[in-house]
Amino acid sequence: MSAKLATEIRQNKPFRTPGEEALLNLIRTHEFLMQRQAEFFKPFQLTPTQYNILRILRGAGPDGLTCSEAADRMVAADPDITRLLDRLEARELIHRERSSKDRRVVLSRITPQGLELLSAIDAPLGDLIERLVGRVGKAKLEQFVDVLESIREA
Repeated sequence: MSAKLATEIRQNKPFRTPGEEALLNLIRTHEFLMQRQAEFFKPFQLTPTQYNILRILRGAGPDGLTCSEAADRMVAADPDITRLLDRLEARELIHRERSSKDRRVVLSRITPQGLELLSAIDAPLGDLIERLVGRVGKAKLEQFVDVLESIREA
């Protein structure tokens, strides 16, 4: 394996196992990507988690989703989804209303303003993703996805 991570973190001893090196590389890369994402979303006054919820609600269409359904679809879990939805509703990016079938159920839907914001984000985000991972190549990315999915199945 490469010694790049050891150099980056100024580690003089070898990693105990290839698994340890792989895991630490994954964590380091996650942090790198999360920083780039946060920087990207800042001009849109969004966090990556808020973007994720908006993307989920766009995909849900006009039927919307309950809080728990939206939480189940999130890439990274957020323990306080209600507060997250509150912030998006305050910005008029989503709208919430009680279900007519069951008053205990609150449905969240993306608003036209939310759709407009996502539309403004789509192309520049695609460009960012291409800059960050495009040089890896399609075959390696597909293999990487398979490896990550195998790890989550464990």
